[in-house]
Amino acid sequence: MTGRRFLVLQLPQLATDRVRHAEPTLQGQPLACWATVGNRRVLTAVDAPGTRLHPGQALADAQAMHPELVLRPAEPEADLALLERLALWGLRFTPLSAADPPDGLVLDITGCADLFGGEAPLLARVSAGLGRGGIAARAVIASVVEVAAALARAGRHGMILPAGQERAVIDALPLPLLRLSQDCLAGLHRLGLQRVGDVLRQPRAPLARRFGRELLDALDAVMGERPRPMIPVRLPPEHEVVGNFVEPVVTRPGIDRAVDRLLDQLCERLAEAGQGARQVTLRAFRVDGDVQELTIGTGLPTRTPAHLRRLFAEVLERLEPDLGFERIILQADVTNPFTVAQDGIASISADRQRAREELGQLLDRLGQRLPLWRLSPAESHWPERAVRQLEAFAEVRRSGAWPGLAHPVRLLSRPVPLMVVAAVPDGPPARVRLDGTVHAVLWAEGPDRIEAEWWREPEERPGRDYYRVALVSGARLWIGRAGAYRPGKPTRWFLHGYLP
Repeated sequence: MTGRRFLVLQLPQLATDRVRHAEPTLQGQPLACWATVGNRRVLTAVDAPGTRLHPGQALADAQAMHPELVLRPAEPEADLALLERLALWGLRFTPLSAADPPDGLVLDITGCADLFGGEAPLLARVSAGLGRGGIAARAVIASVVEVAAALARAGRHGMILPAGQERAVIDALPLPLLRLSQDCLAGLHRLGLQRVGDVLRQPRAPLARRFGRELLDALDAVMGERPRPMIPVRLPPEHEVVGNFVEPVVTRPGIDRAVDRLLDQLCERLAEAGQGARQVTLRAFRVDGDVQELTIGTGLPTRTPAHLRRLFAEVLERLEPDLGFERIILQADVTNPFTVAQDGIASISADRQRAREELGQLLDRLGQRLPLWRLSPAESHWPERAVRQLEAFAEVRRSGAWPGLAHPVRLLSRPVPLMVVAAVPDGPPARVRLDGTVHAVLWAEGPDRIEAEWWREPEERPGRDYYRVALVSGARLWIGRAGAYRPGKPTRWFLHGYLP
């Protein structure tokens, strides 16, 4: 058995509840849906209290027994659409909600029940919510989805089955509750097998030869050994616009015009919601079934169509229309609250806001072509550790007072060993051999001494002395010496960067 917990909802009157929602005048009247099965017309759903009508009954018999019965043709696709909307509604209780066609919902409430005061309050809250919406439901909580679903189909509404008691309950369940095919059920009944426990006590090999995988899969699922896959629903995008074209769009100017119209619509929706887009995805559906996708991102929330157009202009060339696109969708995948400078604020604040937006737009355009990042101070005296890379729009916070060494903004990725001659053994460089040529030093400043960080470095690691050096040739270097000068010991010099 599994350690997870599931709340399973059975909606026996899903079809009739949907009809009543669509036709409010039918409230309180006996109602049934029918469909043609084979060459017979039968009832598929019944909401007629006080009658003996039931799904599977012949339509003619039902009409003869209750002439006042209101009949509507079954619409399985509409029922499934309602079931999926209810699964989306279930996301308010758990992040994992799934439709279980034709008339079930599965909520994975593992770790969620405590947020609602326990499993019993959660079950009551879910049932009450559906009831207020006019949806009749039977709810059961168990550790195995199929066990909970079978108990709900058996009418055990409100049952909470403790973990570990599944086998004792499923033994007594009638076989039809496992949703087996009629042929499989008929074969089992001919063998005198009426309940789940009767089948579980039989050898598996003969059952497999006679009934195939259908029966074994159902038994494994109800035992929790191989549950059926659960496909969670996802919330529909809050901000999406769609363009459908009678004539497929083939040319780049046509694509640009279509995207421009959609961007205007998307930005209007964002403005109504008080949001700005951080990521926008374009999906282009080609007439041959191919779907192409492009995504752009912004550093700051935006709902300016012109800015988004410029970003898409960089990537629309990747589309391959071939026979043309019949549908284009624009979706704001990531949004943030959008704040605008208020009227009446000092002009300097408005200027700063405008400058911030213009800088953000510039970085967005550059980010379509090359990687962008910014530097943030780090708590280290060693130059290679004194800064770290952040995302271009990340906030940089400086804490503490760290010595500002006059070193280059960018260091060499790997220091270059140098041949250096000093005027005195422990003095600054006088001549430097660089790129195979000896250069005289015009002036040198330093040293700036950096000692090893004792809290993270080995004790034997030497410190460094750094010099700012200007050569006669005009080059400005940042040169380091590893360790203090020691008579008789070779001195290691290196180039760590170029000064502006």
